[in-house]
Amino acid sequence: MIEIRPIRADDRAQWSALWSGYLRFYRQHLPQEVTAGTFARLIDAHAPLHGLVAERAGRLVGLVHFQFHPTSWSLRDSCYLEDLYVDPEARGGGVGRALIRAVYEAADRAQAASVYWLTQEFNAEGRALYDTLARRTSFIRYER
Repeated sequence: MIEIRPIRADDRAQWSALWSGYLRFYRQHLPQEVTAGTFARLIDAHAPLHGLVAERAGRLVGLVHFQFHPTSWSLRDSCYLEDLYVDPEARGGGVGRALIRAVYEAADRAQAASVYWLTQEFNAEGRALYDTLARRTSFIRYER
């Protein structure tokens, strides 16, 4: 049984382990103060960054972070699913799907115009799931 719920302050140690796995997967390294600040925003009810975790038998097995923002293409906000990670031992058991659906539910409650996210080309396992839950667009990302 998987429970999807908001991140709590007492989740810090387990969330940090998942967050570290996520950063390793995407070959990223962040200063500790960024990680601490991210967690602080996730547990702050007034911050624009939202976080949910997947819990199974008292253990966190996945996380998702998302935020709402205005867009010039709609009068309603869009929802950006920024980070999604499932512990490798829990993959294939519906955790990722449940986390994405929980974001969809939050977006529906907020009457968001859309939910969108990005992933790396090499994330074949994730993309196989995403293809069942959303429509892939033709956009190419540029950044400075």
